[in-house]
Amino acid sequence: MNSAKPLSVVFSFLLILTCVVSAAEAPSTESRVDALFAAWDKSDSPGCALGVYRDGRMIYARGYGMANLELGVRITSQSVFDIGSTSKQFTAFAILLLAKEGRLSLDDDIRKYVPEMPDYGKAITIRHLLHHTSGIRDYCQLLAFSGFRDEDLTTDADALQILSRQKALNFQPGEEYLYSNSGFFLLSVIVKRVSGQPLRDFAQERIFGPLAMRHTQYNDSHTRIIPNRATGYAPGNGGFEISMSDWEQTGDGAVLTSVEDMLLWDRNFYDPKVGGADAIAQMLTPGKFNNGTIQDYAAGLVIGEHRGMKTVSHGGAWAGYRAELLRFPDQKFSVICLCNLGSMNPNGLAMKVAEIYLAERMQPETPAQLASSKPAIRVPAAELAKKAGAYRNQKTGTIWQLAVEAGKLFVDASGLKFQIVPTAANQYRAEGIPIAISISFDPPTVGIR
Repeated sequence: MNSAKPLSVVFSFLLILTCVVSAAEAPSTESRVDALFAAWDKSDSPGCALGVYRDGRMIYARGYGMANLELGVRITSQSVFDIGSTSKQFTAFAILLLAKEGRLSLDDDIRKYVPEMPDYGKAITIRHLLHHTSGIRDYCQLLAFSGFRDEDLTTDADALQILSRQKALNFQPGEEYLYSNSGFFLLSVIVKRVSGQPLRDFAQERIFGPLAMRHTQYNDSHTRIIPNRATGYAPGNGGFEISMSDWEQTGDGAVLTSVEDMLLWDRNFYDPKVGGADAIAQMLTPGKFNNGTIQDYAAGLVIGEHRGMKTVSHGGAWAGYRAELLRFPDQKFSVICLCNLGSMNPNGLAMKVAEIYLAERMQPETPAQLASSKPAIRVPAAELAKKAGAYRNQKTGTIWQLAVEAGKLFVDASGLKFQIVPTAANQYRAEGIPIAISISFDPPTVGIR
């Protein structure tokens, strides 16, 4: 590998919207929504399931494309998708249920429950895990650095072992924010050790069952048969290839669900049958740094704003699956977009759907928002090749590999692969992941919103 070039990365998640619509405008609205997904709405392409919720009701639901290309099964509102990191809100909710019962405290040192973790000289609390302020290195990146691929079998024991061997943190607990799957994986371990049940069983008994989410589950076994599951795909060989994972960890991901079931979860935020209003309020409370500064990350949810409207959201990306749940709480409006093609951008699609419904209520777009949606321009392959190489995130040490494939520039960031497209001479943006990434090569910097 060539010597790595410096690359500074600032993380903060893309937000998603919710809105209000009148029944009278539904026909034209639906056709405009369908047009957003037209490129995938065919019999030879993977695609997405879309759900639009208002006031606790489904006001529009459709499937676009195929759940399984080999068997010719179409995507419907009942198709089941792996929602990747969108799962984190369920893990956070499980922890909050245990805290409400007094079975743990959010300020407990995690070593009380997971003594395998090293003593770094300062307590790492459950609260730090919930808000990504623990400083613990990301186990997904660590396993990828060790040579594991998405399709290889890895277990809880593998993740715990590699975390227990880490001699240092990325930063002191509570000092900074750095998105880490390790925190939510460790939360799943804590749920199991406190409740005596694997997170899969706890969530079924305490969350999914009571909410009648019959097609929703944590999948902690790569051999499990899951009815109505859409297969994950990625672009390849001039078409598509299967992209699935045999990793068995839960907490940071691993929830499989449908847009119909997610309506029941969304409804619980406004009429909390499970957990009560206090648990919902805790989920929506952003974390704080040691200096008192408030974050935009709450408990498995991102608290944000779009064009003058408050948003609550979280995206997910794992293997060939992409997901986004975008809520506009003040309007009691939500959009969920679940996709089975790794090159798709469900957060962008969900936002566009929301803007169709809520455009008249939204403030004008800011210059930064307009820039992030700039169309791609054509750049010769020879120019793209000059951008190829290894780039190091100076804060975390993570290596990003950039390479040209079939005339397109791709990033491989510790196993997460996505295309970046040019919007100006030295400006690029990412496609196909639930994070808005803008990249400048003059100087080399990355902004992740």
